[in-house]
Amino acid sequence: MEGSNKATYESVTDYISQFPVEVRVILEELRGVIRAAAPDAKEKISYQMPTFELYGNLVHFAAYKNHIGFYPAPSGIQAFQAELSPYKGAKGSVQFPIDQPLPLDLIIRIVKFRVTENVEKAMEKRKSKKKQS
Repeated sequence: MEGSNKATYESVTDYISQFPVEVRVILEELRGVIRAAAPDAKEKISYQMPTFELYGNLVHFAAYKNHIGFYPAPSGIQAFQAELSPYKGAKGSVQFPIDQPLPLDLIIRIVKFRVTENVEKAMEKRKSKKKQS
């Protein structure tokens, strides 16, 4: 990353530790509900954001000045479009205002949806590999 002054993070803990305490509390709460909804997922940093991975990327999250970005892939946004409609978002992301409580039950359902989706994709890959061999 020579010539770049962009921060690089070694771990999710490292990422969270850079924020003021009130933001750290929100990020740790989000991290905890994702962990609870996807206990087999591994934490890593991807795209310089905290990421949970299970048979590929599951969800990412990040803190910004006025919101928490949550990135459950386009499928995770699409499946919960109606419930996410009060929030700003894009194809694969949603912005939760930093001054409002996180919709934890919705986040849990989105993460569980993504777990199911990734596990099913992994099973399909295994089945097609077995057919080929």
